[in-house]
Amino acid sequence: MPIAKYVVEFIGTFFLVFTVGMTVKSPDAATLLAPLAIGSALMIMVYAGGHFSGGHYNPAVTLGVTLRGKCTWADAIPYWVAQFVAAVVAAAAVLFIKGTAIGAPAPPVNLVSYSPWAWFLGEFLFTFALVYVVLNSATAKGTDGNSFYGLAIGFTVVVGAFAIGPVSGGAFNPAVGLGAFVMGLADRYHLGVYLIADFLGGAVAAFLFNALGMGGDKLPA
Repeated sequence: MPIAKYVVEFIGTFFLVFTVGMTVKSPDAATLLAPLAIGSALMIMVYAGGHFSGGHYNPAVTLGVTLRGKCTWADAIPYWVAQFVAAVVAAAAVLFIKGTAIGAPAPPVNLVSYSPWAWFLGEFLFTFALVYVVLNSATAKGTDGNSFYGLAIGFTVVVGAFAIGPVSGGAFNPAVGLGAFVMGLADRYHLGVYLIADFLGGAVAAFLFNALGMGGDKLPA
């Protein structure tokens, strides 16, 4: 039943964005561990729903998997709808629980210290890395049937969040970017970066994956 896949994508994206909001809008001690919690949330949701919907939970991943040929455009568009709606619902749930409480942490991105090009490059690189890992660990013939793909995907986000999170906010996911915007954790400029850089990173990862024949569908030239 096709709609069930979209529900699974909604659930996974919801818990990913919800974890982002609940950890980032927490006292400093919890915020320091936010990348680990966020990457773990993605990992467990990938393991939970990966066998059913593919466990994308990220419009950039959906784009990459579609360009790779493992998802149809007929599914990609409803996936995007489910993911973006889930992000907004998750953001609303975080705001309901946390509210705009006095003393809530400021957005994690320092708009003065880093240029928009630094944000863009950081988001592009780690979204590329994330989609590259997804394609190689979850769609390639050489890794077919493996049990490590969830760990690989989740910990790519952990690494990226620790490495570039202080610069760009570490979304690596347009749906997470939208959720962060709704929660007041990112401004409209960062939202634009999350949409453009993250989709571009996913597309470039898929292009390279296909060009090199990494899926095992054809031998590289």
